[in-house]
Amino acid sequence: MERHPVDLARLVAMMAQEVIAQTRRPSGRCACHSVVEDCCPARLQPIVDAGAARLGVTATGGAPQPVAALIDHTLLRPEASRSEVEQLCREAIEFRFATVCVNPAWVSLCAMMLQGTPVAVCSVVGFPLGAATPDVKHYETRRASFDGAREIDIVINIGALKSGDLRLVEHDIEAVTRPCRDSGVLSKIIIEAALLTDEEKAAACVLAKAAGADYVKTSTGFGPGGATVADVALMRRVVGAEMGVKAAGGIRDLASLQAMVAAGATRVGVSAGVRIVREEMKA
Repeated sequence: MERHPVDLARLVAMMAQEVIAQTRRPSGRCACHSVVEDCCPARLQPIVDAGAARLGVTATGGAPQPVAALIDHTLLRPEASRSEVEQLCREAIEFRFATVCVNPAWVSLCAMMLQGTPVAVCSVVGFPLGAATPDVKHYETRRASFDGAREIDIVINIGALKSGDLRLVEHDIEAVTRPCRDSGVLSKIIIEAALLTDEEKAAACVLAKAAGADYVKTSTGFGPGGATVADVALMRRVVGAEMGVKAAGGIRDLASLQAMVAAGATRVGVSAGVRIVREEMKA
């Protein structure tokens, strides 16, 4: 069924502005980070201090998930060797991480090593720049799914978003979400928040939600900045409770992970997963 023509840019801008207006309060911003006061890590500390169980995601049965179940155990360095990828998989099995997140060339190896375990394989599409065309991202998604990926993290066309070409961004995202739905694969939309204004972050999240994505994700880890509590909180406000929010980039310890979850993250991409879980065990 053909869609009725609408002024997509105007519609998304209105929705983004509404979210930003709700976010910005007259009381202003914290002195330490110059972000909206609810988002400052110092103001979230009382929640963090309440304990990891209070910060965790609640499963259907009501039991809090352990930290490991929130983690995509990540190795996306271009120079990563086969032995390092194999070690990543062994660690994921031992610590029961949600997934291993690897470049497409390693998906089939990881799927073979993780077969019969609860650990899934996550791969990346249009990574790390997001500048490939939608048809290329569509093929990358289908190929990664064929090789055994059960989750796909796609980088949006950041330049198109910055140019106000929201139709292209919408098409770009749908090129991945459609084949993901067809294959029963989860889709996570990386917006590379460090390159965007708050209005652009909100617009990207609105488009991801409209395209039927399962998650929005903060960063590639290769951009000028990683996840921030402020960005996670903003993204959660935009997508509501129905979608996942993944924080990634620069999260290296348990306190940082807990702050992201307190702000609304339901998945966290880290390369320091083993260290974080061991830190939790000692706490």
